[in-house]
Amino acid sequence: MHAFAALLDSLVYTRSRNAKLKLIGDYLVATPDPDRGWAMAALTGDLDLKAVKPALIRGLIEDRVDPILFRMSRDYVGDTAETVALLWPGAIEGDGEELRLSTVIDRLSALSRSDAPAAMAGLLDRLDAEERFALLKLATGGLRIGVSARLAKTALAQAFALDVDAVEEIWHGIDPPYARLFDWAEGRGDRPTAADVPVFRPFMLAHPLGGARIDLTDYAAEWKWDGIRVQLVHVAGETRLYSRAGDDITASFPEVAADFRLPGALDGELLVKGTTQGGGLGEGAGAASFNALQQRLGRKQVSAKTLAAFPAFVRLYDVLFDGGEDLRGLPWAERRRRLDAIVAQLDAGRFDISPVIEAADVAALEALREGARDAAIEGIMLKRRDSPYVAGRRTGLWYKWKRDPLVADCVLMYAQRGSGRRSSFYSDYTFGCWSDDGTLLPVGKAYSGITDDEIKFLDRFVRTHTVNRFGPVREVEKTLVLEVAFDSVHASSRHKSGVAMRFPRISRIRTDKPAAEADRLATLVAMTT
Repeated sequence: MHAFAALLDSLVYTRSRNAKLKLIGDYLVATPDPDRGWAMAALTGDLDLKAVKPALIRGLIEDRVDPILFRMSRDYVGDTAETVALLWPGAIEGDGEELRLSTVIDRLSALSRSDAPAAMAGLLDRLDAEERFALLKLATGGLRIGVSARLAKTALAQAFALDVDAVEEIWHGIDPPYARLFDWAEGRGDRPTAADVPVFRPFMLAHPLGGARIDLTDYAAEWKWDGIRVQLVHVAGETRLYSRAGDDITASFPEVAADFRLPGALDGELLVKGTTQGGGLGEGAGAASFNALQQRLGRKQVSAKTLAAFPAFVRLYDVLFDGGEDLRGLPWAERRRRLDAIVAQLDAGRFDISPVIEAADVAALEALREGARDAAIEGIMLKRRDSPYVAGRRTGLWYKWKRDPLVADCVLMYAQRGSGRRSSFYSDYTFGCWSDDGTLLPVGKAYSGITDDEIKFLDRFVRTHTVNRFGPVREVEKTLVLEVAFDSVHASSRHKSGVAMRFPRISRIRTDKPAAEADRLATLVAMTT
C-alpha cells in the first residue's frame, strides 16, 4: 500500500506528462502482481467498490473530530480525501505487517454496506496520512490526480515496450488485475486476443481545423452531430455499446444493442429522436438536442416510459470491422462504400448514416456551417478521402470545424471555491440574466475559459462584495458582468429561468459594462433550439 500511496502523492505534484509516464512505468515494473494490476484498474477508472460512499467517509470523520472543524477544513482544502487523511487521529500500532494494495482491494470488494463503516475505520487506523489519502481515493473511486486512462495505458506500453493501441484494443477483454496482460508484457504468455469478445477499439479523433488549408477534392465533409460518440460491437452473438472513453454503456441503451445483430464494429453518434422526423437540416435530420439525450445517460436500468419518451438511435460514421474483416487500413472512401451496404441491412428506425455535405468550395461550406444552428449540430467534420482509420489524432487526416459559439452578457450572482489547485479561490461561478420584471434569474454555471490572473481578480471581487453566505456558496453584489460563451441553449423545466446553457464558459470579464445593461432572459429564450 505504501508504494501505491507514494505513486499517487508523486502524481498529484507532477505536471509534466513525460514525468507522469515515467512514475507510472517505474511503479509497474517494480511492483509484483496483482498489486500493479489493481493500481492500473484504479488509474483507468475500472475499479468500482460499491460499499463505500462519500457520505460514509464524512460520517466516520465527524465521529472523530469536531464536525465544524472538518467542514471548515474541507472548504479550505477542497478535497474530502485529503482533508480526512490529514485530520484522522494518528495510526494505531498494528501487527507490523504492511498492508498490500491487493489485500485492501479484496477486503473492500467483499464488504456489505453494513460492514463498511467498521472496516474502513479499521483500515484508516492502520495507515499513515499518505496511505489514508490513497485508500480514500481508491474507496470512493475519484482519483482526480491528473492521469487519464489513456495516459496510464501509454505508461504501461512504454514500460514494457508494447504498442499502446494494441494494449487499448485488448483492454476491455481482460478483467482486473490483468494477469494475462502482464504475462504478455513480460514474455510469459501470448498476446491476448479479442476474437471472441466484443471489445472496444480506440476511436479515430480529429484535430481542430485552425488555420489548416483544405481542398474538398481531397476531403469529404459531414455534419458534426451533438450526441455522444459510440462504438457498436457484435461478436459471438453478443452486442456491446462503448462510449468514447471505452465505458460499456449497453445497459443504458438496451434497445440499440438489441437491434444491432450484424457481426462487426461500427462508429457513430448516439442521439435521441426529435419530435419532428423529416430528415432536413433544419430539423436536425430527426435528432433532438443533447438535452434530451441527457435523460438517458448514466441509467443502469431504463423504464418503459423513458424508452418511449426518449427513443435512441445511432447515426453511423464509419466501419472498423465487417464481420471478422478488419477494414481500418482501407481508405475512408472505401470504408464509406462498405458502410452504405451495411446500413442497408439495419433497422432504418434505429440506424442511419451521416450524409456527406455537398458544397462547391470551402467558402460555400463555411456558409453552411454558420447557418447550422440546429440543436443537434455542432459543426462540420472534414475527413481525408484516402485516410485509414487510426487510433487517436493524426495530423492532416480528420479535422473538426465547430460552429462559432453563442455569447451573452450575464451578471455574476454566486461563487464557490473550486477543487484541487483552485481550492483556495472562488472559481466556480453562477450567473444570470434579467427577466421582464427586472428579476435576475440564474441561467448557468461555469469555471473554465479564464486565466489564472482573471480567477484571482474574480476571487478578490467575491471576497469584497459578498452579501450573503449559504454553506460554501457566497452570494455577491449584482454589479459585475461576465461575457459567457456557450454552444447552444435549451428549454429546461429544472431551472427557474426555464433555460439551460450547453458548455458555458467565461470568455471575458466586462468591467466596462453596467450590470443593468446585461442581456435579458428573452434573448436566451429566443436562442433555444
